[in-house]
Amino acid sequence: MNEERLYDMIREKENVASVAFPALMRKVYVWMTLALAITGFTAYGVATSPAIMQALLGNKLAFWGIIIAELALVVVVSSRLHRMSLATGTLLFVLYSVLNGVTMSVIFLAYTLSSIASVFFITAGTFGVMALIGSFTKADLSSLGRILTMALVGMIIATLVNVFFVKSGSFDLILSYVGVLLFTGLTVYDSQKIKQMLLQADNVSDEAQKLALFGALSLYLDFINLFLYLLRIFGNNRN
Repeated sequence: MNEERLYDMIREKENVASVAFPALMRKVYVWMTLALAITGFTAYGVATSPAIMQALLGNKLAFWGIIIAELALVVVVSSRLHRMSLATGTLLFVLYSVLNGVTMSVIFLAYTLSSIASVFFITAGTFGVMALIGSFTKADLSSLGRILTMALVGMIIATLVNVFFVKSGSFDLILSYVGVLLFTGLTVYDSQKIKQMLLQADNVSDEAQKLALFGALSLYLDFINLFLYLLRIFGNNRN
């Protein structure tokens, strides 16, 4: 009798988890899609407002202040999400999406609208394929994640060196190709990691939803960076 009861409890837990997992995965992609939409509409709205663009580009201190605020928000949400309420974490994610849209508005001045749209669809297709591979592959990608993390640090350092010291267009193009490979790999790795995290959830609690929100932020960052690097390669300049 005890064995039957234990078996029933195991089956009940598996059934609850099977219901929770797809619901949480939907939340990941819904939150990510909404964040991308907020960023896109904000970027376009700022770009089509001469007064806002003049204020933004005419004050470098304010522009860099927004970038620093973005970085601070990512660090805060990533490191302290488990201590926040779900509502606070969601609000900060939305705020980050808006600020990112403000800084990304400059792409509408640098590239044609048609090339931005084309690269967006290229990014969406690439991202979708990589996310599917990450979600369904049976291979353990944890070692790949460590390699990609180290590569990301190196990429950031190399980019800063090029921006402030080298200032080479050729090196910038090389970094763009490396960036595409890097964030393609991170999309695969993050998709698997998110799936593994959410499979452990027994229900759609606030704590489980915070894991989904963290997953949405990770994939959002992968998508945005992949888009920007592809745009630097395939985008048509307005000049």
